[in-house]
Amino acid sequence: MTNDTIVTRWWWVRHAPVTDHGGRLYGRTDVPANTSERVRFDALARALPEGAVWLTSNLLRTQQTADAIADAGHAVPERFVEADLDEQDFGAWHGLTWSEVASERGHGLAHKFWVAPAHITPPEGESFVTVMERVAAAVDRRTAQHAGADIVAVAHGGSIRAALALALGLDPERALAFSIDNLSITRIDHVDGPARGGAWRVAAVNLPAP
Repeated sequence: MTNDTIVTRWWWVRHAPVTDHGGRLYGRTDVPANTSERVRFDALARALPEGAVWLTSNLLRTQQTADAIADAGHAVPERFVEADLDEQDFGAWHGLTWSEVASERGHGLAHKFWVAPAHITPPEGESFVTVMERVAAAVDRRTAQHAGADIVAVAHGGSIRAALALALGLDPERALAFSIDNLSITRIDHVDGPARGGAWRVAAVNLPAP
């Protein structure tokens, strides 16, 4: 890299697991996270960079996860809440069991990895394609604001898949193939400089904290 290259490192953390949803689709519903596994937060506290910019989504479970990392000894500064990093809005499907979602979704719209195919918009909700658009806008905006910094974003499986789609220029359906586990780390770097090549580099996907 040349001396005038600026690298902005995004450290994506999926929120702690939700364990009291009763087997129902929660998506954008503001359900709490289970932050009882202290050893996992200790590991995240060690793995994440000091002095980073911190972002969470609007939803409680990402904010509780950031609080638990701070309680484990990581110096978490004031956090920015970024609504565009929220999970997909499943609209009228929220609160349904998976079998009820299947019935509402209709024949032929089952998906191997996600709630529905990427281009399907649930009633009163949004498609995964729309999630990709809003997450990309947020990532571009925050990358410009915090160029050259480390950015820790505590977010959701859907929004992290959308960020990977941006980094790799993926078709929406291909982005849904990523496994993103609770409390895993995904790292993408934005490399801004005069050399040729794409702007994004993928450093890690779905990495458990050491």
